[in-house]
Amino acid sequence: MRSDELVGQVRAFLAEHAPATTERLEFLRARFDAGLAWVNFPQGLGGMDLPRDLQPVVDGELAAAGAPDVPLPRVGIGLGMAAPTMLRHGTVAQLRRWLRPLWTEEEVWCQLFSEPGAGSDLASVSTRAVREADGDWVVDGQKVWTSTAHEAQWAVLLARSDPSAPKHEGLTYFACDMSAPGVEVRPLRQITGEAEFNEVFLTGVRIPDAHRIGEVGQGWQVARTTLMNERVALGGDPVPRGDGMIGLVVRKWRARPELRTAAGRDALLRLWVAAEAGRLTAQRLREELAAGQPGPDGSAVKYANSHLNQEISGFELELLGDEALRYDDWTMRRPSRRDWRERTSGYRYLRARANSIEGGTSEILCNVIAERVLGLPREVAG
Repeated sequence: MRSDELVGQVRAFLAEHAPATTERLEFLRARFDAGLAWVNFPQGLGGMDLPRDLQPVVDGELAAAGAPDVPLPRVGIGLGMAAPTMLRHGTVAQLRRWLRPLWTEEEVWCQLFSEPGAGSDLASVSTRAVREADGDWVVDGQKVWTSTAHEAQWAVLLARSDPSAPKHEGLTYFACDMSAPGVEVRPLRQITGEAEFNEVFLTGVRIPDAHRIGEVGQGWQVARTTLMNERVALGGDPVPRGDGMIGLVVRKWRARPELRTAAGRDALLRLWVAAEAGRLTAQRLREELAAGQPGPDGSAVKYANSHLNQEISGFELELLGDEALRYDDWTMRRPSRRDWRERTSGYRYLRARANSIEGGTSEILCNVIAERVLGLPREVAG
């Protein structure tokens, strides 16, 4: 399909579902059913079997018409991780059950992967999934650093189903109902004073076998699909030129001439060039993804963006001097979205510390880049 033909379809859809007079949820459901949610997905599942690089055509037309969209920070785990994982490994019944409410924000998803003793070494998870005589599963264990668990209806869950097998071969992947008996969510307070993420305790949680994603014992392969998509989602979101964290600091530089110095100008120029290089690299990665599955390149983009955000937030702190040291937002808030643009420079500096931890630590990403991108030998086990 040519882009002009797709534009025609979008405009015909808008003629039937005028954003100004159509209720938001009704509009989002209709958009999904019309195949305009993510055009690269199959027909009947929110897509049209079209190349992924045609999605901006749809998004641009809808945005120009003032159409509602889904809030990415709140449903990012579902859209960026759960959905592509299910598309590759799930059954038709699972896709039909979960994709539509996932996309329309009716059901929020979280990720039950990391554990107190298995963060960087994810394959060492100890949460147990025991199969009952009726074929269903009972899960016991603890997960940690789980974003949006306090709002989620569903979670992707990695558990050990065969403790006698090698650690990468004894895992199975599930969709877990967060409202099921035995699921307990507790907030974890972070350095910003907020509690974006949680620890989750699973005690005798029953999961139907119909909610298993992928084959028994193949959980690591399924989880790798999630992880590769996670790093692309965290590091490869489209950002307009001069926007994002660097854009915020540049606007502050222009508005506050009394803060400018020659050394500051040179540092800001270096950061702007690095941000633009990162933006173009992420754009190239998205174009490559349009024709296939995400690979290890997403780890490099995520690594670079994480450390760049930390540098930019540090520069903003130095630029403002004493003014930046005032920080009084220590309330135990439970945000559903990370509104860093509306917060103080102190908040941005503190929050950016997490960028090199969440979604895979920088140390692990460096190993991925070294082994799977550069082809270097595996790190010697200690």
